[in-house]
Amino acid sequence: MKIVLGTLFALFYASTVLAASPKFAIDSHFLQSPADPGAIGDSHGDIAVAPNGDIYLSVQGGSRSGVQVYAANGRYIRNLPNAPTDFHGFIITNAGGQSFYLLGVRLEGQQIIKLDLDGKPLLHIDASAIPDQYKTEAKGGQLVVSLTGVAAAPNGDIYAVDGYGRDFIHHFDATGRYLGTFGGDGAPWNFHQCHKIAIDPRFQPVRLLCTDRLHDRIVAMGLDGHVIGTVATGLRWPSALAFHGSEMAVAELGGRVTVLGIHGEVLAELGTNDNAAQVKTNEVPPSQWKDGVFYAPHGIAYDHHGNILVSEWSKWGRVDFLRRVGD
Repeated sequence: MKIVLGTLFALFYASTVLAASPKFAIDSHFLQSPADPGAIGDSHGDIAVAPNGDIYLSVQGGSRSGVQVYAANGRYIRNLPNAPTDFHGFIITNAGGQSFYLLGVRLEGQQIIKLDLDGKPLLHIDASAIPDQYKTEAKGGQLVVSLTGVAAAPNGDIYAVDGYGRDFIHHFDATGRYLGTFGGDGAPWNFHQCHKIAIDPRFQPVRLLCTDRLHDRIVAMGLDGHVIGTVATGLRWPSALAFHGSEMAVAELGGRVTVLGIHGEVLAELGTNDNAAQVKTNEVPPSQWKDGVFYAPHGIAYDHHGNILVSEWSKWGRVDFLRRVGD
């Protein structure tokens, strides 16, 4: 009898876990490009959703480079005024206030930029605010940073990561005043391409997460930079994070999106591409794209209904809409 009950419990538990796993239908034709299909532009950037459902997409090349704005149904609306053409990572948040704004980092311009959702400049922080000891010496002896991601704490403090440089995370207050630096490739962080960072709102106090891309893991820290632990391992070059309820969606440049639970458990693996020649690259042309398969997920966001939007690293621009079809 004990064996029977144990088996029944195991079956019930397994079916409950399975039922709780999110399911999505992948649509790679959701965005209505302002030009020809497959001509969004070089989508080596990020994606975010505004409170009204509008979709903001950073594009670093093409005839409409900058930040493109789409309606919730995927229709192109406009380009955002004053948005730079080298936004590598950005978020939409109301951290530190009531009004929502766009906060991002310029990859080539070495700046942190804050704009309102209509494109009005609100703040910019130049690389000169970061101490030289944390920079990389470029050709000609110039000291530079290569900022790739940004996060905003609940009080409005700003965190920006030098993900293509020395993996340091630089901390500023909401006015742009430099507060300090932590991270890097030394202990206890040991980062190897801290590509994007994000505030994890599922815990109190909130945590700062790093996609430690070349280590295939996600690392959790306190807002003062102390390491809490590793959240997930065995990923495929994790590049960006997004949150919805207890879920965390991970864009993996290695051709996959993974949805994790609050304890790091895998809830879903989506669009897996096992063709090594087609992942971690922006060279796969639209003629070879297959629906339901990812090539190089680079930016990720949830909309207000729990659907997922993914911007892929692509010369032509590729955005996928993962429609939630059941839980």
